[in-house]
Amino acid sequence: MSPTKIPGELSVSFRYTPGVGNTAFFEALRDRGVFLGSRCETCGVTYLPARIFCERCLAELAPDVECGPEGELISWTIARVDVDDGPLDEPVFYGLVRLEGADTVFLHRLIELESDPEIGMRLHAVLASKRTGSIFDVEGFAPASS
Repeated sequence: MSPTKIPGELSVSFRYTPGVGNTAFFEALRDRGVFLGSRCETCGVTYLPARIFCERCLAELAPDVECGPEGELISWTIARVDVDDGPLDEPVFYGLVRLEGADTVFLHRLIELESDPEIGMRLHAVLASKRTGSIFDVEGFAPASS
């Protein structure tokens, strides 16, 4: 039987460079509290977060389409252990959310849940009151009010 985990430690430092599309996305999130995407007029696909080119036809795109703040839960999972295989104090739910106006999904935490999430449920973005231009400007997605 092959091992499923090999203990060890590898320290990795990195710097994330957001590029033109993601810079526009994070600035719009920080400054206006909106999710900014890009629409390919040739393929009819709206990407979120914003992209500068279409992944299908390579057409040049502009970060100029607002999406959300509500959307549909496409898939979800639950984390019970941390990256070091230690137990979490509380389980963390993560979901793939397709925001209104977007064709791609957005991965983030699911919050304010009263029960397990259901595929297809409506969610709304909960934004931080003080935003800095990072993914943490989104606290998570909570069930939308009916």
